Amino acid sequence: QMQLLESGGGLVQPGGSLRLSCAASGSIFSFDTMGWYRQAPGKQRELVATITSIGRINYADSVKGRFTISRDNVKNTVYLQMNSLKPEDTAVYYCNGRTVASGSWGRGTQVTVSS
Repeated sequence: QMQLLESGGGLVQPGGSLRLSCAASGSIFSFDTMGWYRQAPGKQRELVATITSIGRINYADSVKGRFTISRDNVKNTVYLQMNSLKPEDTAVYYCNGRTVASGSWGRGTQVTVSS
């Protein structure tokens, strides 16, 4: 099974930036789509951004213009650059890789935006 490992979370002030990384144990081309999801306490897990193996990108409306998803196929890593962070961005961020039939999840990394 493909393993996904997130890193880069932490505590930042409103307006600050973080870059999350999702390192895969194998080729990210094994997945049709990779993406980032987040879950705040008491809330459902929600989609943040996705990127396909071809490079098609989709963002949640709440992060458009602030977050950027990208991939490095040589390093088998997907990134989420988060700028202009807001307190409502506070959540555990999870990396996901998906095929038509199945998906894989990382363990998550905490992002806290607070002054």
